[in-house]
Amino acid sequence: MIDLYFWPTPNGKKITIALEELGLPYKLVPVNIGRGEQFQPEFLAISPNNRMPAIIDHEPAGGGAPLSIFESGAILLYLADKTGKLIPKDLRGRTQAIEWLMWQMGGLGPMLGQAHHFRNYAPEKLPYAIDRYTNEAHRLYGVLNGRLEGRDYLAGEYSIADIASFPWLIPEGQGQSFDEFPSLARWHAAVAARPAVQKGMAAGAELRSGPPDEKAKEVLFNQRARKDG
Repeated sequence: MIDLYFWPTPNGKKITIALEELGLPYKLVPVNIGRGEQFQPEFLAISPNNRMPAIIDHEPAGGGAPLSIFESGAILLYLADKTGKLIPKDLRGRTQAIEWLMWQMGGLGPMLGQAHHFRNYAPEKLPYAIDRYTNEAHRLYGVLNGRLEGRDYLAGEYSIADIASFPWLIPEGQGQSFDEFPSLARWHAAVAARPAVQKGMAAGAELRSGPPDEKAKEVLFNQRARKDG
């Protein structure tokens, strides 16, 4: 059994999709990030960056004590290696999958997150910030579209690279349109049609009732280093 410390965000949904695709049994452990539960000592013990998702695998490969992993990219790679699935077995294919996983972690997620924030949540409409991140989102959509021209998936076969990027593509919130990116649109529709993706995207949907309220915004958008341990 895998305990998944989770809130229904794109990073959380990466892991529910992967677990559903792999058929691994898991239990959702909600971490209400809008109420500061990510700062609880018991959660920080497994995710010192005070971010979800994180997992505890009670049956790690090779046996031994339960194993905790934080950071969604590390979790995806761990699950792929644990099962031997969702990552190509040949050196070149595996390297490509890891390249695109790292690309998502370092670029696509953070930049689309900023576009979404400044377009939808920032208390002031700052044209420079909105344009900066909307344009970068457009560039990254274009990178994906170019990669997918003539390809079904990012790394040859369907893999954790596709799973990592898929939940982050929310064009209506990021000032984008799939109409401009036909190869990306085709790929997105194909991934969205997978039954495991649908189950993973729906997991925990009842936990989030709408946009963050003022209390949640205070917790989520004004964090500094904590000195209380």
